Amino acid sequence: MHVIETDLQGVVILEPQIFGDHRGYFFESFSQREFAEKVCETVFVQDNESKSSYGVLRGLHYQLPPHAQSKLVRVIRGTVIDVAVDIRRESPTFGRHVAVELTGENHRQLFIPRGFAHGFVVLSDEALFQYKCDNFYAPQCEGAIAYDDPALGIDWRLPASDIVVSEKDRHHPLLRDAVLFNGVLY
Repeated sequence: MHVIETDLQGVVILEPQIFGDHRGYFFESFSQREFAEKVCETVFVQDNESKSSYGVLRGLHYQLPPHAQSKLVRVIRGTVIDVAVDIRRESPTFGRHVAVELTGENHRQLFIPRGFAHGFVVLSDEALFQYKCDNFYAPQCEGAIAYDDPALGIDWRLPASDIVVSEKDRHHPLLRDAVLFNGVLY
């Protein structure tokens, strides 16, 4: 596994070593030992999967302490733009984001530590998206910020008219108005 640093400390892109021949390919999608050696010590407790159509945008979601979550995300089929936003008010990169193209072909994964909001948009006809979480979902600690907050400046690489969001995701607060981590660094 090759680890690529991003502009946000702790947010990293993982590229697996792929072994392929005329029969197909094989790669190790996750190794707890290698992840701990190269990224960080964390134990994932829950795996999730979603299937979405072109234009579907999910996000920008997070969990507040004590149920904050780190996530390791990947695409099995299709193409998405995956985004992590630093929402730690005391962080020097507060409000900045990283956007990475994840595809079923490039097999890249993105690790998003606690203290970041997360979202993705589907660029292909359909996408099958998987993610590991290091804490269980707790609805009472759920938080989110507006995916289209102009202060974030996220390029979702789709016309606004093509973006499809849930009713719930349509009404999240701007970053400046959200309940955030208030100096709790992870």
